[in-house]
Amino acid sequence: MSVAPLVGYSSSGSEDEGEAEAEAASATTGWIRPGNGRRRRSQSPLPCEKLPVPESVLNMFPSTAEGPEDDCTKHGGRIRTFPHERGNWATHIYIPYEAREEFLDLLDVLLPHAQTYEPRLVRMEEFHLSLSQSVVLRHHWILPFVQALKDHMTSFQKFFFTANQVKIYTNQEKTRTFIGFEVTSGHAQFLELVSEVDRVMEEFGLATFYQDPSFHVSLAWCVGDAHLQLEGQCLQELQEIVDEFEDSELLLRVLAEQIRCKSGNKFFSVPLK
Repeated sequence: MSVAPLVGYSSSGSEDEGEAEAEAASATTGWIRPGNGRRRRSQSPLPCEKLPVPESVLNMFPSTAEGPEDDCTKHGGRIRTFPHERGNWATHIYIPYEAREEFLDLLDVLLPHAQTYEPRLVRMEEFHLSLSQSVVLRHHWILPFVQALKDHMTSFQKFFFTANQVKIYTNQEKTRTFIGFEVTSGHAQFLELVSEVDRVMEEFGLATFYQDPSFHVSLAWCVGDAHLQLEGQCLQELQEIVDEFEDSELLLRVLAEQIRCKSGNKFFSVPLK
């Protein structure tokens, strides 16, 4: 089996894209004169002596002239797919996936087994199904972008989907590998949603979703391309665990009730009817 491309994930785990341009707007221009602002012609300005700024204060405001530090050791070795730039907000559209207790019980069986083939695997901190790639929005685009997304989603109904097919994914750069549950029912509804999301992306000149996407819930990940270790025997055994797990068919059937947009550190919810 060939490895599937990863759907809609940036390889950056950092949330520092949430820096706003509002800081620049708050800066004052010119200077403000005290009182009525008038000075007698004969009055000369008082001499002043510049005092050195304490080093402890300077350390509180590090220079950003060379851009922010991108230390991959701070986020599990993940590497950015696009450079951080002040005022740019990494943005992603997805359907959240509720991790019920039974779902986590299943992962408690799956992940240790997968780790016997690839010990570096770690569980995802949250679960979702992507409807877009990670794109970059300027700060002043965020609210118009979210409003456009809401306008395009007004007619969509809630729907059930099932994700129970174990599959191995890598991101486009082959810098991260994922184990996921691929959607086996509800695929048509996801395609309809992506079609409208793509329209919004085109309105803002942003990249649309992948052609022929594999909608899935990522369960665990590791740095690098580990599909050779996880395909074949490991993948088959993981699928057997899922198929034999008690009430797995019912457990992995989920109601899609909302679409969520994450931009930097901001979250916006678009409920389905």
